[in-house]
Amino acid sequence: MNERRIMQEKNKEGFVSDIVRNLPPSGIRKFFDLIARTSGVISLGVGEPDFITPEVIRAACRKALQEGRTKYTSNGGMPELRQAITCYLKRFDLNYEAENILVTVGVSEAVDLVLRAIVNPGDEILIAEPCYVSYVPSTKLAGGVPVIVPTSAEDEFKIKKKDLIARITPKSKAIIISYPNNPTGAIMERADLEEIAQVARKYNLLVISDEVYAELTYGTKHISIASLPGMQERTILLNGFSKAFAMTGWRLGFAAGPAEIIEAMLKIHQYTMLCAPSISQCAALAALQEGFPFIEEMVSSYDKRRQLMVHGLTELGLTCYRPRGAFYVFPSIKETGMSSEEFCEKLLFEEKVAVVPGNAFGQSGEGFVRCCYAAAQNEIEEALERIERFLRRLRRLPRTAIV
Repeated sequence: MNERRIMQEKNKEGFVSDIVRNLPPSGIRKFFDLIARTSGVISLGVGEPDFITPEVIRAACRKALQEGRTKYTSNGGMPELRQAITCYLKRFDLNYEAENILVTVGVSEAVDLVLRAIVNPGDEILIAEPCYVSYVPSTKLAGGVPVIVPTSAEDEFKIKKKDLIARITPKSKAIIISYPNNPTGAIMERADLEEIAQVARKYNLLVISDEVYAELTYGTKHISIASLPGMQERTILLNGFSKAFAMTGWRLGFAAGPAEIIEAMLKIHQYTMLCAPSISQCAALAALQEGFPFIEEMVSSYDKRRQLMVHGLTELGLTCYRPRGAFYVFPSIKETGMSSEEFCEKLLFEEKVAVVPGNAFGQSGEGFVRCCYAAAQNEIEEALERIERFLRRLRRLPRTAIV
């Protein structure tokens, strides 16, 4: 009887861990479920290139398949790919050896690996927000405590030294930054990064720097915090092929960092993923050897769409920070008096335009929405017209031209 009672109590509680049970679902996924149930939608929501993977990269994949290169690779990644990544990182004034590189299943796996590799229970991870949706949950799943460092449109969504210092405690372990930023399109220039580097050195903190949008900048070259004096040995740089080479579905990223931490990440990777997909690695090698002209073409196209969307939203009266990287605009919708979720749901149902609520990227994003301009120009123009109709009804103002 006692055993039966114990089992009954367990069944009531369920077998899911408390951490996972208390983890909210992704705000982006929740909203995309609404999009999937609505026909005729113009989506400015999905954060991926609208370009297909370049032919030279797809050809490398076909060749790998024909040659039967479908077996496991070494856990850390194909040696020739790791070497090619070290050469690629020289573009950003970074010098790594192949043993400092780990090839991962997208940057998302790299985020998970580095947090599990460095976090002891109760360690605090400082996270610049608004931020990519996985940073906070991944910190909690690793047993860490996320400490949010808000950024603001007034500061161009740059993380500030004083805001970091105000949140540092003896339990602080690392800072997560992501520039160019998803969802704001913000970048950090050298002077901005030097302030963060000073904090990391003074308080002996690691920096986890997600630089997956490094190739997507407008009018300025991306600078990695790892390139600053004394920072390569305390930075874990994360990057990948999804955004720069339009390879989102190939699921391939990499981490570069101190050998001790990369080795710890590799240990987890061995037991969980074993290795990244072999044919994706062959494709990524071709990307690094022959794919750079494609990046130039893509960035030029994004820049035109960026200007179109910023101009259009500004003409509609929405306060809009001009993004300098990635492919997102993050306009304020505070003047409507609606929450981000309410605004997005009404816009979707009334005008069939999908944008993402800012609070999906943390509470610092409340009052904003994320619009992705990796969409065709005619779709952006039509979306702007629909948004104008929506706002006009809200404000009861006469129609104005926006494009």
